[in-house]
Amino acid sequence: MQSGAWLKYSDSFLGIKMNITAAVIIIYLVTFAMFGLYLNRRQGSASDWAIGGGSLGIFMIAAGAAGTRIGGAGTYGVAGDVMSEGIGHMWYGVHSFAALFLVGLFFVIPYRRLQVVSVGQVFDRRFGSYRCQWLTSLCVQAEYLVVNIVEPYIIGSIVSGVTGIPFPMGVAIGAALIITFTVSGGLKGTAYANIIHCSVVIFGLMLVGFVVMNDIGGWSVVIQGVSEQLAASEANEAAWWSFTGIGIATIIAMFISATIHTPAASVYANYASSARQESFLIPGFFCAGLIAAAMPIVAGFIGILTMSEYGPESGLSSYLNIAQLAIDGGPILGGIALAAVLAAVISSGAPILLASATMFVNDWIPGSKNFSSDKKLLAYKLVTVIYGLIAALIAWLGNISSVLGLVLLGFAMVVPPAVAVGFVLYWRRTSEKAAFWGMALGFFGGLIVWLFNSLFDASENATAGGFAQWWFELISFLGEWRDPSFITLLVPIVVIPIFTLLFPNTQEEDKNFDPFYLKLGRIQKDFSWK
Repeated sequence: MQSGAWLKYSDSFLGIKMNITAAVIIIYLVTFAMFGLYLNRRQGSASDWAIGGGSLGIFMIAAGAAGTRIGGAGTYGVAGDVMSEGIGHMWYGVHSFAALFLVGLFFVIPYRRLQVVSVGQVFDRRFGSYRCQWLTSLCVQAEYLVVNIVEPYIIGSIVSGVTGIPFPMGVAIGAALIITFTVSGGLKGTAYANIIHCSVVIFGLMLVGFVVMNDIGGWSVVIQGVSEQLAASEANEAAWWSFTGIGIATIIAMFISATIHTPAASVYANYASSARQESFLIPGFFCAGLIAAAMPIVAGFIGILTMSEYGPESGLSSYLNIAQLAIDGGPILGGIALAAVLAAVISSGAPILLASATMFVNDWIPGSKNFSSDKKLLAYKLVTVIYGLIAALIAWLGNISSVLGLVLLGFAMVVPPAVAVGFVLYWRRTSEKAAFWGMALGFFGGLIVWLFNSLFDASENATAGGFAQWWFELISFLGEWRDPSFITLLVPIVVIPIFTLLFPNTQEEDKNFDPFYLKLGRIQKDFSWK
């Protein structure tokens, strides 16, 4: 066969494979869109939409909570960063397990007993403090905005890679899917769907990986391919293959961002109230941690294979290469795996978008306390649509080089309220002023450090003089320890005890002390609450 004819045949065959893959993805997503609309028929109140009517069992809690971690960061984010920097980013799986198990042991039962649907309401229940509630919501919304931007970005990259349509149109499709599923399905819809999505995305991508590895020639050929790609890019091969190659400081910063922030993520307050029984929460979140831990390991495996085949790309190019690798595993199998990734992203983005809307209504609209159930449900859904559209616009215009890095930055901004909530629940002397200033200084301190790091880390600042040169020299000395997550953790840990001793609660701020802690109870040795 002549070379021109062969190329024409090859392109035609590739087009058929991509059409089959696209068809599989469309069928999969349409099925679950219809499923979400079906579930919407059963929603009669704001409670049904926001917390599933308090009817979820252990496995639905596990799948729903795990789905919040198996989204763009846990799939494409980990795979992309493994490609560009090394397997050390698979630590995200360990941190995901620790995050959900930590919340399950120490926080979800208090949230359920206090009957909160946003973490900021804890401060309202304890101090009657609207400023603490609002500031908590601001910190958490910073994270959720990042997640709500990342999810349509990932969907856009997959859809664009499979179908060839322009990336902005792919983002628009992603936003439409997430918004529609959130508005129609509510929390119960995402929990139901995640039971299937989590299974398909983990086992589907794993199977794709084994098929592709076999086609390449086995694990030894994969290792050889990675070595050649690293040599061509002049990267450090030993560091790339080491679980500590990304640096101890980076691993610790990832733990702070990915794990310590989790108690303040309001979506888990929604899941705390969604359980049919209080006793379901700890085993449910333990199982969620196991599921969430598996995904980054599989994603890291996919990242290694993609690195071997396509090299250490970063940003959008790496995500398009991952989609191509899945197609190489077979149009149907690859289509199912990519559809599951899309569905997992949707089911991760949906509860986050839902929590963003419930927080905005409950924390930022003072009159919402007096809304009727129907009016509150309408407010939830309107905010969902507006918020989702704004996030999609930013995803379209933004240039995201590392999905995982961006998400971890968002996580870091939520560490201060997580620390403050922990103090309020477990150190009863904690004062309102201490909680507020601990959160404020931690959040804005971390934000300022991130801003200065971004502005002054370029090499030309080495001789710029003034503050720019001083900051460049400081962060060069600190290395990876310059991460803003260290500020967001250490500042509130130091400030809250000191400010509590210096500025104790007034009688007005302590008026809810007895009813709050009587309702909360105390944690027991078996982690139950009495």
